[in-house]
Amino acid sequence: MEAGVGMALQSRAAGFGAGRRRSALCGGESRARVGSLRVGDQVASSPAAVRARVSKPIVTPLRAKKSSGGHENLHNSVDEALLLKRKSEDVLFHLNGRCIYLVGMMGSGKSTVGKILAEVLGYSFFDSDKLVEQSVGMPSVAQIFKVHSEAFFRDNETSVLRDLSSMRRLVVATGGGAVIRPVNWKNMKKGLSVWLDVPLEALARRIAKVGTASRPLLDQPSGDPYTMAFSKLSTLAEQRGDAYANADVRVSLEEIASKLGHDDVSKLTPIDIALESLYKIESFVTEDTVGESHTESQAQRIHTL
Repeated sequence: MEAGVGMALQSRAAGFGAGRRRSALCGGESRARVGSLRVGDQVASSPAAVRARVSKPIVTPLRAKKSSGGHENLHNSVDEALLLKRKSEDVLFHLNGRCIYLVGMMGSGKSTVGKILAEVLGYSFFDSDKLVEQSVGMPSVAQIFKVHSEAFFRDNETSVLRDLSSMRRLVVATGGGAVIRPVNWKNMKKGLSVWLDVPLEALARRIAKVGTASRPLLDQPSGDPYTMAFSKLSTLAEQRGDAYANADVRVSLEEIASKLGHDDVSKLTPIDIALESLYKIESFVTEDTVGESHTESQAQRIHTL
């Protein structure tokens, strides 16, 4: 299994960028740079069809891609994959089948990181935005906003999250605005929520580069793409900041970059972020388990009095 996962990782980084390792990320464990993933597209389904599919992971196996680094790059990929797999095994026992919900601003990498986590945990992956699109029969969130309204989209988003919350062993990438409704938190709290906290400057650069047409809350008719994206993201961050903080786990890209000796989060890879997420999840679930055990012990002592 570990060797198979090793072959799953490509040798050239993607996502927030690439950079050479200069220090260890967690626990003093040295890790080599690893790259992007080639993941199959999510199979179309409606929320009603989710239950029928959940028994079979939908993440397509990842494959290594040779580059000029040759055997060295393959060796680095295997090393990174082994570290990811071993840490995922530590986390799995304590998760006990609970779903993982990734929250964060648009463009924060929830889908990319979510697919990696689903792969190493043996979970199924779902993108809530995609499920909403499929349930209403429209190709994009932007079109749903245009033809219907944001409220219409939010209602369907809540229905999707409610359906998913009744299941187990899922990694779900949520939409950037899913956190604004308390009912969505009620559903996500049945699992474990992870906030990918990305600096606004990095988000604005990334979104300006790829365009805003698919992001209705950011799409502007004119103006400098970066300036317009940063301005709108800043407004959204002020509105949603407290809501994101409700997550069980916060994964700060600035903190990861600092640990690795990077001066820019764009040098991080999705693997960096996924591994840090596993460490943070492990810390949360083990504390949670200890707390539950302490409560049970107290209850037993009271019962014997």
